[in-house]
Amino acid sequence: MNLILENSTKKVVRKAKSKNYFTQETENAIVLYNNTLDPVLRSKIYEEKIHYAFFKLTQNIIHTFKFYHTEVENLEHLQHEIIVFLLSKIHLFNPHNGAKAYSYFGTIVKRWCILYNDKNYKSKISKVSTDELLKDDTHSYTIETSGEVDKLSHFLNQYTEYMTTNLYTFFPKENDAKIADAVLELFRKRDQIDIFNKKALYIYIHEMVPEAKTPKITKIANVLYDVFKKHYVFYLENGYINF
Repeated sequence: MNLILENSTKKVVRKAKSKNYFTQETENAIVLYNNTLDPVLRSKIYEEKIHYAFFKLTQNIIHTFKFYHTEVENLEHLQHEIIVFLLSKIHLFNPHNGAKAYSYFGTIVKRWCILYNDKNYKSKISKVSTDELLKDDTHSYTIETSGEVDKLSHFLNQYTEYMTTNLYTFFPKENDAKIADAVLELFRKRDQIDIFNKKALYIYIHEMVPEAKTPKITKIANVLYDVFKKHYVFYLENGYINF
């Protein structure tokens, strides 16, 4: 496999532009590759008939689905990692199972990218501080319903509505849901609350849910914050909310 990749990555063969980069010829070449025992011949088949198709497949999927949360600056380096993985799975392709190679390997690439992207996205948001997330934006965000509202306020409105609608999905236990709703009530009434220090907010929640213990409030608040943080980072980076 190393010989194959070393030969093929010295230069990426730039073929004439065509939407049909993964053709029946590519399908046949993959079958031939799997049925060939001579490593030199396999390397030649891969370099001339398969590598460009794999390169374009990975490139198109990365850009189509915007898998941009990576550890590399050059996306061709990421493509190389994926192609190495495809080569480790190429022997599993069996045309007699009914699937086309394009669909089979496209599914592998998408699954690989989803896992990789999620892993790096979680790593990224875990490094973002609360202060960084909540700092005021210098630009305002305009929405038709109420004129100009800053990005954070616009997001909080959508976030509060989303969490309220899905309250029992995140908190199946009745008491947990009551505490979570009390926290969300602070977001709903944030324009009417003057004091935002931590101790005052705990007192405010205790008034709404007297039986709630402080550790439980903290646990529920952390779940709410994790959801907030994940989606707010996405919103700041992409310009739209993805609930």
